[in-house]
Amino acid sequence: MAQVQRMSRLMVKTLRDDPADAETLNHKLLVRAGYVRRTAAGIWSWLPLGKKVLENVARVVREEMDDMGGQEVLLPALLPKEPYEATGRWEEYGPELFRLKDRKGAEYLLGPTHEEIFTQLVKDQCSSYKDLPVILYQIQAKYRDEARPRAGILRGREFLMKDSYSFDTTDEGLAESYALHREAYIKIFERLGLDHRIVSAVSGAMGGSASEEFLAPAPAGEDTFVDCPACDYAANTEAVTFAAPAPVSAEHPAVEELDTPDTPTIETLAAHLGVEASQTLKNLLVKVDGEIVAVGVPGDREVDLGKLGEHLSPAVVELVTAEDFEGRDDLVRGYVGPQGLEKVRYIADPRIAAGTAWITGANKPGKHAKNVVAGRDFEVDDYLDVVVVEAGDPCPKCGTGLRLDRAIEIGHIFQLGRKYADAFQLDVLGNQGKPVRVTMGSYGIGVSRAVAALAEQTADDKGLCWPKEIAPADVHVVAAGKALQTELALDVSQKLGAAGVRVLVDDRAGVSPGVKFTDAELIGVPQILVAGRRSAEGIVELKDRKTGEREEVTVEEAIARLTA
Repeated sequence: MAQVQRMSRLMVKTLRDDPADAETLNHKLLVRAGYVRRTAAGIWSWLPLGKKVLENVARVVREEMDDMGGQEVLLPALLPKEPYEATGRWEEYGPELFRLKDRKGAEYLLGPTHEEIFTQLVKDQCSSYKDLPVILYQIQAKYRDEARPRAGILRGREFLMKDSYSFDTTDEGLAESYALHREAYIKIFERLGLDHRIVSAVSGAMGGSASEEFLAPAPAGEDTFVDCPACDYAANTEAVTFAAPAPVSAEHPAVEELDTPDTPTIETLAAHLGVEASQTLKNLLVKVDGEIVAVGVPGDREVDLGKLGEHLSPAVVELVTAEDFEGRDDLVRGYVGPQGLEKVRYIADPRIAAGTAWITGANKPGKHAKNVVAGRDFEVDDYLDVVVVEAGDPCPKCGTGLRLDRAIEIGHIFQLGRKYADAFQLDVLGNQGKPVRVTMGSYGIGVSRAVAALAEQTADDKGLCWPKEIAPADVHVVAAGKALQTELALDVSQKLGAAGVRVLVDDRAGVSPGVKFTDAELIGVPQILVAGRRSAEGIVELKDRKTGEREEVTVEEAIARLTA
């Protein structure tokens, strides 16, 4: 017996117009269809229909996690400061971490992820290699103090997430746990009906080595990824690497100083000299933990500050300000060159290879220099791939030009290694009678994000269009008329419910058929059954929400099809 939801009693209020602050499709439609309502910036309330969709996504995740051997637990969201201090993440997370104090002054946080707490749990519960491997997971609200929460439930301050953690005694065991999660994630996203890509990624604040993201392509996505049309390479742009070219052995003339007034930007310099921007060397000044560092890239490229931050993590990277030039005669704003820099670490993109010659700042106001050669006139302290990836850049695997696309991150898997086990001295007694340091994996799925991603990918110009697995009902029955149609709609709904079909029936009095039809398409249940003008003959209309195909059938045939 499945539930029959009557819209005459259901708390659902649909809207004809998009919310004024809505920018993305999921934000517009989830609010208009009565699935969610905004409580505060980045904080959302899930209404009855939305809660059903959210729980259906969680159910699919739970079933696949259980099937792969995961054990579900529930840890607190309010967490003590000390474990996060032990790993350094109390500070590393920066302003995104919700911090608070109790009445006695003790400091706490609202959990963004739970690596520390799960590590402590396993340390308390597992003492022997016989207790491992173990995979633990939870489905729980997480918290991040987003500076600019946007896109509805896609980027909020509170969100529902499945986070799981594997604990093994060997690296081979970790690789097996990672592979189990990878396969389970593929099954989850296929069941949910999400078009997705698996891409190489960086670990960020999580730490660890191997890392992959599961991305749902969508225009509203905040992640940019690349894929290769000629091979299977795909990666988050922050994970794309560029192979360093071989040193150039050509001879170059001596450095020549050029008079270039009013050319503090690459654009003005290239125009003044009549050269391509790619012939110039751009030098961006940043502060790394307060120390000024210069970053050199070809003039036609931009520095990817996200990539730079990942390379230099856990150090804090920020742009310099006008005040940072005060008292630094060696740093001339708009005219910085790597030659002659004093006490400044110089990081360069691999394209600034030894032997390459550039036009760059001469470290004097209104002056540039040409024939400035890497390795001859300046040294590079560190080569790091830090440019913003562009379409057409060579694939690191086969050399073909890469494609760029936008996507929503719906899952992320990490081989953490022993970072957290080292912090908490998580050892078990090995099979040789000696302590063995445990190795970990961390694996996340954005449950509420998956709802937003599905809305973005499956909606059409009429509204939401949910896959059956996660829809709030299997069939939306519409009573398009008065007493007779309503009586038939309720009778069919009860029979369908008795057969295990989840039903949403629009039995609202005083609402026109046109409004009911519009709401049925906006709400997005996979099948729509209309009790309309031929109800007296026992004929109803059956419509497929996704394809728009409709057919008049008898009540008996409609029930037979929907219960098949």
